[in-house]
Amino acid sequence: MNRLAGSQSPYLLQHADNPVDWWPWGEQAFDEARRRDVPVLLSVGYASCHWCHVMARESFEDETVAAYLNERFLPVKVDREERPDVDAVYMEAVQAATGQGGWPMTVFMTAEGEPFYFGTYFPREPHAGLPSFTQLLQGVHAAWTERRGEVAQVAARITGDLAERRLSYDAPAPPGEEELARAVRALAAEFDEVHGGFGGAPKFPPSMVIEFLLRHHVRTGSREALRLAEETCEAMARGGIYDQLGGGFARYAVDAGWTVPHFEKMLYDNALLARVYTHLWRVTGSAFARRIALETADFLVTELRTPEGGFASALDADSETQDGGGHQEGAFYTWTPEQLRDALGPADARLAAAVYAPGDEGTLRLPGPEAPAELRARLAEARARRPRPERDDKVVAAWNGLAVAALAEAGACFERDDLVAAARGAADLLVAVHLGPDGRLARTSRDGRAGQGAGVLEDYADVAEGFLALYAVTGTRAWLDRAGGLLDVVLERFAGAGGELFDTADDAERLIRRPQDPTDGATPSGWAAAAGALLSHAAYTGDARYRVAAERALGIVRQLGPRVPRFAGWGLAVAEAAVDGPREVAVVGAPGDPAADALHAVALRAAAPGAVVARGAPDDEDPAPLLAGRPLREGRATAYVCRGFVCAAPTTDPETLAGQLA
Repeated sequence: MNRLAGSQSPYLLQHADNPVDWWPWGEQAFDEARRRDVPVLLSVGYASCHWCHVMARESFEDETVAAYLNERFLPVKVDREERPDVDAVYMEAVQAATGQGGWPMTVFMTAEGEPFYFGTYFPREPHAGLPSFTQLLQGVHAAWTERRGEVAQVAARITGDLAERRLSYDAPAPPGEEELARAVRALAAEFDEVHGGFGGAPKFPPSMVIEFLLRHHVRTGSREALRLAEETCEAMARGGIYDQLGGGFARYAVDAGWTVPHFEKMLYDNALLARVYTHLWRVTGSAFARRIALETADFLVTELRTPEGGFASALDADSETQDGGGHQEGAFYTWTPEQLRDALGPADARLAAAVYAPGDEGTLRLPGPEAPAELRARLAEARARRPRPERDDKVVAAWNGLAVAALAEAGACFERDDLVAAARGAADLLVAVHLGPDGRLARTSRDGRAGQGAGVLEDYADVAEGFLALYAVTGTRAWLDRAGGLLDVVLERFAGAGGELFDTADDAERLIRRPQDPTDGATPSGWAAAAGALLSHAAYTGDARYRVAAERALGIVRQLGPRVPRFAGWGLAVAEAAVDGPREVAVVGAPGDPAADALHAVALRAAAPGAVVARGAPDDEDPAPLLAGRPLREGRATAYVCRGFVCAAPTTDPETLAGQLA
């Protein structure tokens, strides 16, 4: 057993029994590399990564490979979800050098952390132009021992190039109506008219882009924006990327038609998509969108909730085959004709094949009418007897913040108090375990114990977003105040002098470059997410400091949005809120008052992109700023709506309120 045995990370623990003498990331590892005068091999991955498992089985579990590696290198393992800062810095180097990236990430570097050779997956044997992993190790060792001066020059040049990659940022104005309209046109040009979504294979769920399109439609009435969002949501939820039996979405589809997924199921994808389909329902009233939103929310609670109340990071892509023949990607989810017959009998197997169109790949889809409930239940029951995928039960602060927002809003929109309770439970865990007495966040926890990694920008931003959503739904003032505390840390520790934002705090561990990325990846960029939370908090509190910071941060979206909207979706969505608002909705009424409940429900179901909702009692001695000076009207529960610093007449009528928010 190597040095990873004491880690909290499920990914690192997967490698604790490797014959490779892995070290966790830290100064001790680099000190040892200096002492031995060997290069560092940095291997980065995550617990549900299929090709990480493949490379581990082929190379890291091989005694001969491990012996060579241990003698000539200092091997370091990093969980990219635990240390996104380390991953971001070296992934930027990999992408710059090779034109592509991905995991596992393989980087060779000096003991000063300066990289000089990069790659991703390397096979056991030479294949498709790639050297074998052993050949790679031999080549790097030869360069290190025979051409050290050349290696040092390459490492210094790469490190210098990375250090110079700072954004030139003068806080231009946030996007206006012209830039937002241009972004929609750019998305329409990349839209797949046959399969939905944007671009070709592989296809990832464009959650942040859909949020932007829905907000743009609500603000402008654009039918084109709504069409792009609706058709993409329909195609994804009818495709193999969606789990037709258990709910929830896989990470991506390997094809353009959403048919064959990469089967890992991530918390962040499903939190974002539960919110997307909830918002699609708010806009259209679609029963299909409602079903997908609720099934995805139920998947989060059923499959990913931990005993402590948080949400686990992922379900693995691989699982044991039913015949015990080893792990295989998608084994839990796919069906052969024989498996359908065994589960259903010949006649119903033919019906299932007609309804779900599994094809040669065996992935279930829904190209036509919805499946009979009894058929779906029988298939789900049969599948439940299969070996299940492993779960990465590490709790990541940012992704739990996304889940809190999604579950709180879905619970409010669909009158599911259990979902609101699940959101509150995760938020309670974030406060109890992740949030320190100094107001700083831990990035991860496991089994109710905080990890060592410091929170990054997306953690503060997404947790604040979740707390603000929970405040809107519950009216509990503490969530608003906690969001404000997190956003104060953002302004104090993550903001630059020009209004730009960094992914790590100014007192975080120093890497060869301070990471800074305003573009979305699998999740909203921390930069854009912070802008969104700052904007909402400004509307709640009336504090111009937060709105100014949000607008300064949104300046980057003015540059990126019209040119690369697929990678600036969340920033564009936040810009829609800035253009539309602020819309401030205050509902005043006694707790449990049905009239106040009715007004509150109308406010929460409004789709206006710039709206924030506060609810409180008329006799509150310390009301939230948005509720201050808001009395009952004629002794009845009352709603107050202000937009752009101009207020409408107070109303006690839900229909009138709906009209004010339209």
